[in-house]
Formats: sequence, structure tokens, C-alpha cells
Amino acid sequence: MESWLFLGIIFLVALFAKNTSLTIAAVVVLLLKAVPFTNEWMPTIQTKGINWGVTVISVAILIPIATGQITFSDLIQIFKTPVGIISIACGILVAVLSRQGVSLLASSPQVTVALVIGTIIGVVFLRGVAAGPVIASGIAYCIMSLLHVSLN
Repeated sequence: MESWLFLGIIFLVALFAKNTSLTIAAVVVLLLKAVPFTNEWMPTIQTKGINWGVTVISVAILIPIATGQITFSDLIQIFKTPVGIISIACGILVAVLSRQGVSLLASSPQVTVALVIGTIIGVVFLRGVAAGPVIASGIAYCIMSLLHVSLN
């Protein structure tokens, strides 16, 4: 019963915050939980879901190349500007942090709860944008590493 309540609260907060992604996610998980035969799928979704999500995001990122909105000329030009260089460096940093974040989420799923609560607080009260638990967990991993904080 506790999991239903927790998911319901997340759904309501996401709805109140107008966070479509989290609202849909909560509804999907509630539906998965409600349909008996889907319970066996949940561990697979938990372990592979982040990779599936990254694949969908990657497809969305590549669409402007497919439509011709981004060309090789654009790629060459971006290397010539400070904004481009900083953006490339940040992209590299986020990718590396996300790798660490995936490892942290896999080894300590309970961290997800704190990350979701932090994301909800940031979106609802600080008008932030949900960047996702992967990058947040990557940042958390780095901070914990710097402070020599262990989960055990």
C-alpha cells in the first residue's frame, strides 16, 4: 500500500507542477503496478529503462541532422566560437557524469528517491527544469567522491 501512496503523491505533485514527463512516468508506473502480469516486466524496465531513454533522447538529438537543420558547416563553425567550445566541454562533462550516475543508480536504487524529491522541489519551487536523475546522480557521485562519502 505504501508504494501506491508514494506513487500517487509523486503523480499529484508532478501534475501540480505541470511536469508532463514525471506525470506520464507516474501514470505508467501506476498502470504497470495495477496490471498483474506486468510486475514481471518492472525489473527489466528498471535495469534497461535508462538506456532506452538515452536512445530516445539520442534519436531526438539526431533529427536536426536528418532534416538538414544542422550541417557539416555548422559543425565546423561551432569549433571556432567560445560558446561552441564551452558547450562541447559541457557535453563531454555531462556524458562522463551520466556514466557515473548510471553506475550509482544501479548500485544504490534508493538514491533515486532523494533525486526525485530534489528534482520535484527544484521544478515546483525554483521553476527549474527536470534534467533527469542520471545527470543528478552523476553530480551526486562526484560530490560524494570529493567528500569521500560512502553509501555504506
